[in-house]
Amino acid sequence: MFTGIVAAIGKISSVQPLDGGADAGVRLHIDAGGLPLADVALGDSIAINGACMTVVEKAAGSFCVDVSRESLNCTVGLDSTTEVNLEKALTLAERLGGHLVSGHVDGLGVVHKFEAVGESWELVVEAPQNLAKYLALKGSIVVNGVSLTVNRVEDLGAGAAQGCRFSINLIPHTIAMTTLRNLVVGAKVNLEIDLIARYVERMLSVGK
Repeated sequence: MFTGIVAAIGKISSVQPLDGGADAGVRLHIDAGGLPLADVALGDSIAINGACMTVVEKAAGSFCVDVSRESLNCTVGLDSTTEVNLEKALTLAERLGGHLVSGHVDGLGVVHKFEAVGESWELVVEAPQNLAKYLALKGSIVVNGVSLTVNRVEDLGAGAAQGCRFSINLIPHTIAMTTLRNLVVGAKVNLEIDLIARYVERMLSVGK
């Protein structure tokens, strides 16, 4: 489990194909940036752009993870040398500053708008139809591993039949401390819906 509070910006320094042909995944070598690794052991989980991955190698200031082809197909930003948001798994001794995050990407959104508004930035993301029903005013959403609060939801089509657009306000601290500052219109982003919304939907659908 994670909180969606990014601890450091790292960088994928290399992407190496794993044995197995076209269906194989890749091994990522990641410079950890300011993320402390002293308490990280092989087998521990680290969220990379919101996707939970397992540490398979570790060195001073860097670590490696193996990403399956399935994970590559369901996420964005894990197949090239680029900056990434990093967060170590939550411990029971830490504050829950964001919200409970599983590190399982539910789908991809597309940046519709990203503009400065006063001292902050407005980020508008278009979410697919299968995720639209989970988004609500003042609810939580994870974008590329960052826990954020939804300020506005606009359904596209009756009953969100064509998805929705949701708006988020990014304060200067979030811009400075995450890779969201690099977003551009048309960019794809990893989305994880709120765990509570997921269970509520399941409970309401059982027995129908």
